[in-house]
Amino acid sequence: MESSRKRKADGGEDQNSNNQGKYKKQWRTPRQIQTDDPPRAQSIEPGDSGIWITCTRGKEAKCIAEIRDLFDEYARKLYSHGDLDLSDPVARGVGIEDEISKELASIQKPSAAPLFHPVRVEMECVVFFKTRPPIEPVSLVHEICSDAAAASMLKRTRFVKRLSPVTLTGKATKMDLERLSKEVLAPHFHREGSTKKFAIRPTIRNSNQLSRDGVIEQVASAVGTGHSVDLKAYDALIIVEIYKNVCGMSVVGSDYDRLKRYNLAEIYDPTPKPKEQTDSSIDGEDKGRK
Repeated sequence: MESSRKRKADGGEDQNSNNQGKYKKQWRTPRQIQTDDPPRAQSIEPGDSGIWITCTRGKEAKCIAEIRDLFDEYARKLYSHGDLDLSDPVARGVGIEDEISKELASIQKPSAAPLFHPVRVEMECVVFFKTRPPIEPVSLVHEICSDAAAASMLKRTRFVKRLSPVTLTGKATKMDLERLSKEVLAPHFHREGSTKKFAIRPTIRNSNQLSRDGVIEQVASAVGTGHSVDLKAYDALIIVEIYKNVCGMSVVGSDYDRLKRYNLAEIYDPTPKPKEQTDSSIDGEDKGRK
């Protein structure tokens, strides 16, 4: 009798512990909830806009971290008075309680797509950030490089090299190149009465689907009549970036070369010209090496 009671007590204890395990509340922080969301697309799709970034070999992860901080800073600077609400809640006159309620409500909803989203590309020294409205890649990159040139002694990045804004992307095919040319070039060249000097600079990496000469010829024909080619004193420069099977296009201003082709590393620490290297060589060892 005593042994049966003991077995019953033991069985009841096991059942109770099983129930506790079954119905135990699994608490998660808001950060954990966000990380449990389905992963976003990790590829560049036709119609995307964004920014290609070259960086120091082996430093892609650090490049992503430092350029994301810089992008976020300039998003606040350029767009905080427009479609984005990036200002401090107290400065806006919003109560802390209201802000907390808003934050709790947002946790229950799917998070919005980030303004800047890095996409993994299978190439060394290359990073791509997708952007979404109201971010405009060309004006954003131009502002960053202009500020860097105005205060080049204040180095903001270590691993970032060239920033290449992309207004629109498509596939690296003649058909998509034609579509991109019509959409991207129209605001710059197809307005009545506009006459501009232009140049075209394609960059092709790890792709053999389009040739450099073929790209230049096709894009030039899409520019239309009334404009002239000037490779040095251009008013507008058409940039075509082809990486593997992705083709992107944008139009930048006449200060592109002055801003070191949007290369932050060159803006902060310009490569000496050959003549300057000769003049700076003052000892016999340097002269002998030449």
